[in-house]
Amino acid sequence: MATSNYIRIKRIFKVEERMKDQIKTLIAFILLIIVLCLHPSCTKQNIIQSPCLSGDCETNYIVIYKNQPINPNSDGYYEIDWDGLNYFQIEGTLSELKSQYVINKVPLLDARFDSDYWIVMDNIKFQTPMYGYLGWFNDQAMNTPIAIGSHSYTMNNLIDLHPPTNIAGYQIPKHFCTECPYAPTIVGTHSKYTYTPKQNFMLDNEMIGDTINVFIESVFNSDWGDTETIENHIKIIVI
Repeated sequence: MATSNYIRIKRIFKVEERMKDQIKTLIAFILLIIVLCLHPSCTKQNIIQSPCLSGDCETNYIVIYKNQPINPNSDGYYEIDWDGLNYFQIEGTLSELKSQYVINKVPLLDARFDSDYWIVMDNIKFQTPMYGYLGWFNDQAMNTPIAIGSHSYTMNNLIDLHPPTNIAGYQIPKHFCTECPYAPTIVGTHSKYTYTPKQNFMLDNEMIGDTINVFIESVFNSDWGDTETIENHIKIIVI
């Protein structure tokens, strides 16, 4: 009996030691999980490479009137002295793209021009000279008749026929879908596939004293792959 009790007690001690080892292992495992949770995790960062050859895409736009570049004043405004020419130009120079973004020597560039200046046509009135059937002429060959008066023609309600026109050279359709995927392609005018984009803007004497804001969005690599967009804002005063 003494031997049997001794064996039974020995087995109990072995079970207790085994349970202690399991508890120690469990505690160590829990501590390991806590340490891993508190330790700052490593996250993979997506590095976007520049599509430009120099590694840094840049733009440089200038304002041109009557084939002469205009320098901005101390406040950053470009002052255009209207002199009868009814348009001005904005010309840019863009950074060179990497070879994979040039297809058949054509760079995948897109410069979009827009402005906050709109022209609304209300009505048009013009005059035309009137001539008599047996009227007078200012030469004996009767090639140049002399007008006996003029007649005025007026075209009203043109706004119903022609929507407002942006001086960048585009119109918004009457039933324009702002939520459609193609909407951004309708707003603004584009100069694509060139390192020197250029756009003409309407100008007339009625704009004297007004401020024009021109917005330019230059997209480097307009196709798949690494792309970069630079926005420029040009402020113009017509004097």
